[in-house]
Amino acid sequence: MSWIEKDAAALTDALAAGEVTSVELTQAHLDRIAAVDGGERGVHAFLHVDAEGALTQAAESDARRAAGTPLSALDGVPIAVKDVLATTGLPTTCGSKILEGWVPPYDATVVARLKAAGLPILGKTNMDEFAMGSSTEHSAYGPTRNPWDLDRIPGGSGGGSAAAVASYEAPLALGTDTGGSIRQPGAVTGTVGVKPTYGAVSRYGLVALANSLDQVGPVTRTVLDSALLHEVIAGHDPRDSTSIDQPVPDVVAAARQGAAGDLTGVKVGVIAELAGEGWQDGVMARFRESVDAMVAAGAEVVEVSCPSFVHAMAAYYLILPAEASSNLAKFDAMRYGLRVLPEGVDSPSAEEVMRATRDAGFGDEVKRRIILGTYALSSGYYDAYYGQAQKVRTLISRDFEAAFEQVDVLLSPTAPTTAFKLGEKLDDPLAMYLNDLATIPANLAGVPGISVPCGLAEEDGLPVGLQILAPALADDRVYRVGAAAETLLTKALGGPLLDRAPTLTETGAGA
Repeated sequence: MSWIEKDAAALTDALAAGEVTSVELTQAHLDRIAAVDGGERGVHAFLHVDAEGALTQAAESDARRAAGTPLSALDGVPIAVKDVLATTGLPTTCGSKILEGWVPPYDATVVARLKAAGLPILGKTNMDEFAMGSSTEHSAYGPTRNPWDLDRIPGGSGGGSAAAVASYEAPLALGTDTGGSIRQPGAVTGTVGVKPTYGAVSRYGLVALANSLDQVGPVTRTVLDSALLHEVIAGHDPRDSTSIDQPVPDVVAAARQGAAGDLTGVKVGVIAELAGEGWQDGVMARFRESVDAMVAAGAEVVEVSCPSFVHAMAAYYLILPAEASSNLAKFDAMRYGLRVLPEGVDSPSAEEVMRATRDAGFGDEVKRRIILGTYALSSGYYDAYYGQAQKVRTLISRDFEAAFEQVDVLLSPTAPTTAFKLGEKLDDPLAMYLNDLATIPANLAGVPGISVPCGLAEEDGLPVGLQILAPALADDRVYRVGAAAETLLTKALGGPLLDRAPTLTETGAGA
């Protein structure tokens, strides 16, 4: 097994033992990116690769290791960062033409924490424009492809981060999850994606889509790797008014405990509303097998009803566009980013420049949501739409509270289908939105969740994800049960799911 195929926990051990250097690891991943990410049939996980900066950071890590002063267990392990997080000296475009070439003057808190822990940053990953989408087809810079099948989507909005990890271009990545944008890509690429409790990880320096929903989290190949990364990025940040001033749960210990695969005494709830008509047969088959494996390991299963979940999609697509339309108002061609002068106007007004710039700089999906959000917030409609959606949000939170009085964690498939083909749903936004059906409730309530690979669907041989949800601030519970499920399912599969993925050379990536 080559270094790029090893998980981050194994790489930390190898670095500590002196078996490999950070420069060697970083160069190996840069070589992999060069081999499979570019070209007409490349994965296109990255929008910007910082080879020079990553190797410089890796050399500094090696110097610390030689001096016996590593900054953290992950010191020297390279990482990819979603292009929605501010990075000093590196472009931050949010997948949009309106921010093309913009280089922030500061680091997001999570990026600063990566640097403080010594992780070399390989570059910035592709995403749906301003995180609006479920497929990473809405990037202004072209779609990312799923390493399992280059004609299929890698999920969204953080498909770049998930594809980078799944294609061995990076052992770790950061994503953001507003309605499932870490967990859903994790499910369709066979990777692990975690949405922490809202406020558990700082949002300072995250270009906001919807302030009350966005959350930064890990994208990895194992649950333990996610826990190790979570430990680095989590914690209170006084610069973020939504940051929770609470100790970070010992998620690493929880993941190590769960890896034994023992679920004796754990009560798991199967959400009745997240199944049935419209769910792919192969997805439901893998989900039922996952539940059976957990029962065999000692878990008690209870069917739980969360009746307000059926309204989550409608509420989300009123709340998110409303917050997004407000957040995106700052892209006015006056302060930073793109500026387009209207054609045929000798002395354009500020409003005319703004109109021309936003028309040229924003894609169709962003425009669609700005219009919807502005309408929902307009006079005469605020109470009827946005106000009602917030009331539904309260009901969803109450459903979670009632459910967690009965069980320790809740289970569902992460996404209703496997990865669909590129272009298949671009002309049907409502069909695209349905991909987040299972993940949205957690964002509305702020609870933590994880997606763990649980097998391949019979129909197409593509990955399926198991979603595990826990109460707010019980992130350690997500990691414990997630690691147990990973152990049980990996054993049932005869090895890690990614071992079954077709190699990118076989499918022509980078050609």
